[in-house]
Amino acid sequence: MASWQVGRTARDARLQAGSAMAKGKIVEVCDVTRLLEAILRPGDRVCLEGDNQKQADLLSAALLAVDVAKVNNLHMVQSGVVLPEHLDVFERGVAKKLDYAYSGPQSARIATMLFGGKIELGAVHTYLELFARYFIDLTPNVALIAAVSADREGNLYTGPNTEDTPTVVEATAFKDGIVVAQVNEIVDMVPRVDIPGDRVHFIVEADKPFFVEPLFTRDPAAITESQILTAMLAIKGIYAPYGIRRLNHGIGFNTAAIELLLPTYGEKLGLKGKVASHFALNPHPALIPAIESGWVEQIHCFGSEVGMDDYIRARSDVFFTGPDGSLRSNRAFCQTAGLYACDMFIGSTLQIDLQGNSSTITTSRIAGFGGAPNMGSDARGRRHPSEPWLQAGREADPDGSPLLRRGRKLVVQIGETFGEKNAPLFVERLDALALAEKLNLELAPVMIYGDDVTHIVTEEGIANLLLCRDSREREQAIRGVAGYTEAGRRRDAKMVQRLRERGAIRRPEDLGIDPLDADRSMLAARSIKDLVHWSGGLYAPPSKFRNW
Repeated sequence: MASWQVGRTARDARLQAGSAMAKGKIVEVCDVTRLLEAILRPGDRVCLEGDNQKQADLLSAALLAVDVAKVNNLHMVQSGVVLPEHLDVFERGVAKKLDYAYSGPQSARIATMLFGGKIELGAVHTYLELFARYFIDLTPNVALIAAVSADREGNLYTGPNTEDTPTVVEATAFKDGIVVAQVNEIVDMVPRVDIPGDRVHFIVEADKPFFVEPLFTRDPAAITESQILTAMLAIKGIYAPYGIRRLNHGIGFNTAAIELLLPTYGEKLGLKGKVASHFALNPHPALIPAIESGWVEQIHCFGSEVGMDDYIRARSDVFFTGPDGSLRSNRAFCQTAGLYACDMFIGSTLQIDLQGNSSTITTSRIAGFGGAPNMGSDARGRRHPSEPWLQAGREADPDGSPLLRRGRKLVVQIGETFGEKNAPLFVERLDALALAEKLNLELAPVMIYGDDVTHIVTEEGIANLLLCRDSREREQAIRGVAGYTEAGRRRDAKMVQRLRERGAIRRPEDLGIDPLDADRSMLAARSIKDLVHWSGGLYAPPSKFRNW
C-alpha cells in the first residue's frame, strides 16, 4: 500500500538527527556545521539567503565547511550569489547546480566558473520567477535564512530587511523542509513576529550581525552633468506628458539624478503632486529631499538600505512600518506591486541592441537580472486602467478599438551612450548571445526584451518606440539617440529626421532644454552630507560614504 507521508517521515528523520546538536531549537555556533551535516542529504535543494542585500553569512561559512563525503552535489536555489562562499561551495564540490537571479559582486567569477564547468546552470531567473518555482518544482529541502532576532520558541523578527525571507520559509516549511535561521541575538520577546516559530526548526545566535550591502546608495557627488541632462529629459519628456505618479526606479546614477532634480527642476516645471508620488522602491537616500519637500506620498520596499532605519521610523506616513516602528519590506510583494501596480519602470543597463533588447551580461560578467525583468515588462494580466497606461496604449495602437485596446506599461531605459571604461551602450549584437553560444544555453540571458521597452533616454534625446510602426523605424529611432557609438554613426539621417518630426525622437531643444543648463547646482543635494542635512540628521550613511 502506498505511503503518502514520505516527505513528512524524511523531515522527521532529519529533525531527529539535527536535534542532537540543539538545546530545544538553539544551536551553538561551534555546532552549526555538524547540524548541517545531520540535516542535509546529497543532492538536496538548498535555499541560502542570498538576498539582494541581506546575507546569511554565518550559515554560508558553515555550509562551506561541511564534510564533502557527507554533503555534496547540492542544488542551490537562491536569489543572490553575493558572497565568495556562495561560489566556494561549488569549488569544493559541496554544491553542483545553481538557479539564481542576481550576482552583482560575483559577476566576473561566476562567468569564469560557468565557462570552466564548475557550475551546472539551471537558469538565471527574475526574482518573481524564482520565487514562483519555489512553490512548483524548485521547492527547497532546507532553507538557511537570516533574521535580526529570535525568541526561544523560534519566532523571528526580521527587522527592516525582511526581503525574501517570508517567501523562502513559506515554500520550505509547508512542504516538509527544514528551516535554519541565523540571528543577531536571542531575546525573551521579539519586537514583532515576522516569521512564526512553528515554521523555524533551528536557530543559531551569530557572533556578529549578518552582512547587509548598501546596494542602492549613490553619492550625489559622483553624479555627472551628462546624467543630469538625461534626468532633465526624462522628467520633462516622459514623467510630465504621461503624468507618471506610480513608478519604480532602477539602481543607478541616472535615476538618482532624477530623484535629486524633483525638488528643483521638477518644482520649476510645476509637477509637484502630478508625478512621482507613489513608489515601489528601496528607501533610496537620494529620495530624501523629494520626501522632505512633499513630493513622495508612499513607498513600499523590496528591502531596506543601510543607515536609513531612523529616518524611516520617523517617516511612517511614507513607509510601511510595523508596531515597533521599523520598516517592513517584502521582495515578493514589492515585485508584484512593481509589475502590476506601477505605470512605469525606469532603469539602466550595460548593452542595448537595435531591437531594444537590453542586457547586463557581457562575455566577462554575468550579473543576473534581479527584479528588472519583472519591473520592466508589460504585465499583460493587468486590467485596471490609469491615464499613463491608457495613453501609452493609444500611442502603440492608435487605430484599435478603445474598449478592447490594451494599455501599455512605460518601460524606460536611461543611460549615456558611452559607459564605464568608454564601453558603448548601444551594440549591433548583445554579448548575451555570445554567452549563450559558449555555454550552449537554449535561451540567451536578455534582461528586458525589446518589445517591452517603450522609451530610451540618452544625452542625445528620447526615442519613443511606441510611435514606431515597424522594425526599421524602431531600429532608426534607437540609432537616432545612440550618439557617436558605431550604432549611432550608422543611422539613416533622413529617416531619423522624419522620426524627429513625428515626435518619435525628441532632442533636448525639441523639449526646450538647453544642455548647458545641466549643471550640478540643480541637484537638491550635492553630497552625502547634504542628504544627512536634509534628513535632519536621521540618515546615518555607511562609513565608506562619509568623507567629512
